[in-house]
Amino acid sequence: MCGIVGLFLKDRSLEPQLGALLSDMLITMTDRGPDSAGIAIYGAAHAGRAKVTVQSPDPDTDFSGLEAALKAAELEASVAVKSTHAVIEVAADEVGRVRSVLASIRPDIRIMGSGDRVEIFKETGLPKDVVARFDVPSMSGTHGIGHTRMATESAVTTLGAHPFSTGADQCLVHNGSLSNHNNLRRELVRAGIEFETQNDSEVAAAYITAEMAGGKNLGQALTSALDDLDGFFTFVVGTKSGFGVVRDPIACKPAVMAETDQYVAFGSEYRALASLPGIETARVWEPEPATVYFWDHENAA
Repeated sequence: MCGIVGLFLKDRSLEPQLGALLSDMLITMTDRGPDSAGIAIYGAAHAGRAKVTVQSPDPDTDFSGLEAALKAAELEASVAVKSTHAVIEVAADEVGRVRSVLASIRPDIRIMGSGDRVEIFKETGLPKDVVARFDVPSMSGTHGIGHTRMATESAVTTLGAHPFSTGADQCLVHNGSLSNHNNLRRELVRAGIEFETQNDSEVAAAYITAEMAGGKNLGQALTSALDDLDGFFTFVVGTKSGFGVVRDPIACKPAVMAETDQYVAFGSEYRALASLPGIETARVWEPEPATVYFWDHENAA
């Protein structure tokens, strides 16, 4: 089960509609996973600045006075609260210090993701409620991915919801189950990667992060995943400028893609794509097993 959606915009005139289009796609997939939902939106970057998306189980307490508390710790930060999440904007070279300061002054806050462009919002509950509480339909951007979850490998929690982010401007959504995630987790921990959950999908995200940190681009990292990850999986991955899809060699998890001059779209089922503009003339196909598909705004592929 689980439902995945993704949208990579080629036509900049559609960017103000990204959040609305992606939200509608995800809501259509509700019956594939009613436990939790999440969306990552790649919006505008501001020179020299970075975003850190955080979540709190007690936002009234943790977010009250947070901006002032960060400034008291000599972090020039702005804080935009959205329900149980907040987006902290700081100088790009201060992201690491944000993590350490938060651990000291607000230990219950959890980081959902960080980077120049990405914002990640995820919670337990139905997609329609999740996207509404964070006002995702009003968000603009160049690309984004989303997930609605039916939990099989771990508890239903906010941290267990997708997308998983383990690197700057990188995130992953997953439908399937990995059989070698425990061994991979140990290898990645030895390489210095920290994990927030026991979810196998977080291991997949961390694997992609590690491969790209070693110099591979997204397409190369996904190709390596076909050799190194065991199990059933469909991954949709976002990076600062890119969007990628890969299915395992058996490809038993459903997937469909569509491409026009305006966008590339992914859905677990065609009905997730049916309301997109121009879908009636799109090239629609089922992604092949063990085949990597990726697009990049900086270097089209």
